[in-house]
Amino acid sequence: MKCDNKFPTIYLKKNSFKLLASLLIFFSCSQKKQFNLNVNDFYKPKENPILKADSSFTFIDPISKQLIKWQKADVFNPTAIIKNDKIYLLYRCEDNPAAAIGGRTSRLGLAESDDGIHFKKFPTPVLYPDSSMFMQYDYPGGCEDPRLVQTEDGLYVVAYTSWNNKTARLSIAFSKDLFHWQKKGPAFEKKYEKLFLDGWSKSGSIITKMKNGKQVAAKINGKYWMYWGEHLINLAWSNNLYNWNPLLNEKGGLKSLASPRPKKFDSDLTECGPPAIITDKGIVLLYNGKNAVNENATTSLPEGTYSTGEIIFDKNNPEKVIYRSDTSFLKPSLPHEITGQYKAGTTFAEGLVFFKSKWFLYYGTADSFVGVAVSK
Repeated sequence: MKCDNKFPTIYLKKNSFKLLASLLIFFSCSQKKQFNLNVNDFYKPKENPILKADSSFTFIDPISKQLIKWQKADVFNPTAIIKNDKIYLLYRCEDNPAAAIGGRTSRLGLAESDDGIHFKKFPTPVLYPDSSMFMQYDYPGGCEDPRLVQTEDGLYVVAYTSWNNKTARLSIAFSKDLFHWQKKGPAFEKKYEKLFLDGWSKSGSIITKMKNGKQVAAKINGKYWMYWGEHLINLAWSNNLYNWNPLLNEKGGLKSLASPRPKKFDSDLTECGPPAIITDKGIVLLYNGKNAVNENATTSLPEGTYSTGEIIFDKNNPEKVIYRSDTSFLKPSLPHEITGQYKAGTTFAEGLVFFKSKWFLYYGTADSFVGVAVSK
């Protein structure tokens, strides 16, 4: 009698397809759960602070032509990105410890790490004032407070503050390798007949998403979006990531999505933090609140303290707030976070990456050091 193997073969094929489908669903769900961001999971490792000033780092300033100790005074306010299975920090450095806050020249340095805790600094700054047409915006104050994203095709985009000691302007630069940057100029230079070009603008948080394990700039309804601001949180859109269009209210002013609240940790300022990220909960924006120094201050923090909270926006409508924390989840608690340039205490978050199954949140401390908090 001839044995018929058709039934077992068909049976195995059907079950193989079921097994494959089950595995795909399992890994998809696991990945979503893994990427979910819970701000209450963060702790500060004992290695903090992870970056400090170092007067041995020098370079020839292209404007003065002099040898400058470009990170002699302070290093702080870092942003982060993953490249080649390493974390890269783009961090703010100040040169002259004798000058007061706001009177030093800032340049952006670069450092790399295999574990997210121990970093190797590169010897010279990568983004700084020069004699180009952008000198009018970023000299003598410098290039400050970066937030860094990458596109799906690998272009790096940084939103940073150009500071000429008169007006802070949110500016954009592009890079293909993190070392060589092309400045694109102020983010709001070309819109509304330059209405916002000479206004105070800072802290650009471009919305991102996780795609194939990589955090990239996201498009919503065919456009890129960016939260920005410090006295209020506004939303702007762009087709090219360097010309940005702020949303306006009925009176033609900037539309406010969130603003300071009396008796809360953000009673004086609401300043955007790291690039926002789309999650199952919505668009998560971590932001830095400053406690007031008057009757509006909360008594839960010292007056003038910077700490970090969370806002979640509707992922289908990035203007709509669906949750906002009443208290901060990251606040000054370590000695170096309440000393230095800003003794009221500062934890100022600007960098957030998912690395080796954990979230790493990088922040500036008291305008003097770089710190990190890691998810459990």
